Amino acid sequence: MRMPLFAMSIGAFGIGTAEFVIMGILPQVAASSGVSLAEAGLAVSAYAIGVVLGAPLLTVATTRVPRKPLLIALMAWFAVANLVTALAPDFGTLLASRFFAGLPHGAFFGAAAVVGASLVSYERRARAISGIMSGLTVATIIGVPVSALLIGQFSWRWIFAAVAALGLVAAAAIWATVPDTRGVIVPTKASDEIRAIRSKRVLLPLVTGAVGFGGMFAAYTYLTPILEEVTGLGTVAIAITLAVFGLGLTAGNIVGGHVADRAPIQGLFASFTTIAAVMLMMFFTMANPFLAITGVFLMALSSSLVGPIMQRLLLDGAHAAPSLASSLHHAAFNLANANGAWLGGLALSAGLSLTAPILVGVGLALAGLALSVPLARAHAEAEVLPVVPAHLTTAELARAS
Repeated sequence: MRMPLFAMSIGAFGIGTAEFVIMGILPQVAASSGVSLAEAGLAVSAYAIGVVLGAPLLTVATTRVPRKPLLIALMAWFAVANLVTALAPDFGTLLASRFFAGLPHGAFFGAAAVVGASLVSYERRARAISGIMSGLTVATIIGVPVSALLIGQFSWRWIFAAVAALGLVAAAAIWATVPDTRGVIVPTKASDEIRAIRSKRVLLPLVTGAVGFGGMFAAYTYLTPILEEVTGLGTVAIAITLAVFGLGLTAGNIVGGHVADRAPIQGLFASFTTIAAVMLMMFFTMANPFLAITGVFLMALSSSLVGPIMQRLLLDGAHAAPSLASSLHHAAFNLANANGAWLGGLALSAGLSLTAPILVGVGLALAGLALSVPLARAHAEAEVLPVVPAHLTTAELARAS
């Protein structure tokens, strides 16, 4: 079943590039659009708002649609929206296209997570999902750093044209390799999905992720100017450091899949504790290039452990709403993006040092650690799942329970 997972990871790679690359090319977008840098930053917010709104709305609206054609349609939607971004004649059109590109983001990952989990045995669900999500993290290794290097030679519009092409490739790969899951994944009702997410076993992971994961974004949003002005790195060295960040995310995502399958609660406490400790170290050592780059890698590694763990906890807590819970997982992490960036910006607006957002990140990670306590209690109070044969899929378990 590796090819279906790989096909969906291609879509994840395109989505990851579209989401993160804008942060590195804002000056070029602002200059060509005739707007200020602050106004250009709305392109980041427009995408995030699209994700937050689209995740629940599209997921609920498509509960009865078979997963394979849904995945293909969402990828086609994503491709068209990014092509409009590449061709946008004015800044208003660019903002609108970024918003529409964000709408299918959460619904795609929600559907892909359920499909991926249905293709493997019960105890391998988190690893299958992290395999799909690896496309998102690989985008930070290749897509974002390469775009930062090439922006001087090519217009930023070509980057979004390439992302649109990736979306079409992903749609074709899904059509060719992902099996028809009708009869394997039981369709759900919109009312059942909405009712299921009211559970504290669903709400607590969402809130914990939205707050705690914001720590990484508080630092990452301002990482380039910190590396340039505090660490003293040049353009090529910064691009390499961004790739190192991506390597850390990818490694953490892989490790996180194994941790989520074996000890999710213990892994969650360890992750947030490590994030806070690493970022505190970064605050005091960013002037040293070696320690700065090491800190960036460790921050990415420890932060990306959280994603697979939260996904596992959501799947455990929302048997009747797997698609909606999984899509809201991505909405929560985009809230973390906006939350971390906003609070880090407030610290800078208050006249604090350029590294102040890193301390904001420490605070958010500790808040995530505190929120993990009631989450762990809710997990412990839940009914213990029955022992099932190793080959039983998530969908078969749902029908049996």
